Amino acid sequence: MHRFLLTPRWWGINVFVALAVPVCLFMGTWQLGRFEDRVATHREAASERPDRAAEPLDSLLPVDKTTSGRLASASGEYAEQFLVPDRQLGGKSGFYVLTLLKTDSGKAVPVVRGWLPGRADPAKAPAAPTGRVEVAGALQASESATTKGVHAEGGLPAGQLGVIGAASLVNLVPYGLYDAWLTVQSPADGLTPVPAQAPGNTGLDLKAFQNLGYTGEWFVFVGFLLFMWFRLYRRELETLRDAEAGLLPGPRPQPAQPPTAPASAPPAQ
Repeated sequence: MHRFLLTPRWWGINVFVALAVPVCLFMGTWQLGRFEDRVATHREAASERPDRAAEPLDSLLPVDKTTSGRLASASGEYAEQFLVPDRQLGGKSGFYVLTLLKTDSGKAVPVVRGWLPGRADPAKAPAAPTGRVEVAGALQASESATTKGVHAEGGLPAGQLGVIGAASLVNLVPYGLYDAWLTVQSPADGLTPVPAQAPGNTGLDLKAFQNLGYTGEWFVFVGFLLFMWFRLYRRELETLRDAEAGLLPGPRPQPAQPPTAPASAPPAQ
């Protein structure tokens, strides 16, 4: 009764299901692991980190999920200053005051000294301290055109910067730049501190829930494959049983042909 499972057609079906089910289970488990990793990193980023002393900037580079937000220190002299417009803080629109710090290594690191409300106006931004300074701030990864809140369209007035990063500053200053920036947590001159942002791909954003949705899809595929295999199996089995019981229609008998009359002999001459 079950010998049909050894036919070439069923061999192909069985091999396909036997290979597809583990693949679907693996992909579903992998997507679930990605979602759980995002949940864990989100909790870590949202939780209060223990107070740590500022560490040298070079020791925390490159910026990753572990070092992002850590307190970094650098010493040198402040140089060019830029304003970063259209930045939200506490539900209000304003601008960052960003000053480049030329470090002892010869490279400069962008330092966001604080935030001010309103339109970006150089007259409102306090000048940076002169002489040698020691700066401590939360380490942040360079922004890109896809970072939330940046002004990536260009067309800004001179002295303004839309994206905080080495790529947007490399053509504005004649010296090397660190691929990171610092945000001072205790600014002076009436500036509001800019809180450190969580590292990318660590929040419960749309991508995180996409991973969860893909997890469900892969497990649904497993159930669908098993259901279709069982349905084909039952259909084949029922067909064989019906054939053995003579319930399947056989070939129709051909209708009898009427006898043909013999040809009449030609009349005698």
